[in-house]
Amino acid sequence: MALKRLERTQILIQGRRNLAEKMAGMILDQYAVEVLEAANSGLVMITVRESAQNSLFYPGEVLVTECKVAIEGQIGLGIVQGLDSDLTYWLAVIDAAYRANLPEVKMNEWKDALTAEKAWIADQRSEETGQILKTRVNFETMQV
Repeated sequence: MALKRLERTQILIQGRRNLAEKMAGMILDQYAVEVLEAANSGLVMITVRESAQNSLFYPGEVLVTECKVAIEGQIGLGIVQGLDSDLTYWLAVIDAAYRANLPEVKMNEWKDALTAEKAWIADQRSEETGQILKTRVNFETMQV
């Protein structure tokens, strides 16, 4: 089963940086990449739905970095929270590669690497959750 664009992007952002760098490097070595919009920063409005009245609420803005590239006529977009122009560029290259349906995206190596990284992220989250739960206080056993 192929990963959807959102899931693939989340794995590349939340995972280790070297995976995105390696995948983008494979494309950069083989294809001409046209930078349509160099990595630049901007602000994006955060939107939250207020549940009581079912209305939109705008608590503020978040700093993002975005980049657009084209490979074989297909546009790729990379956008991350904060200032990270390298990761944004790599994400844009990988996105364009998937949109152009390049042979590299069909390789099991990419799918296996993304699946392994997804498992690594889940392990890290599980470990963090375990660390947090160790500090949990059981109020039922506390005496007054």
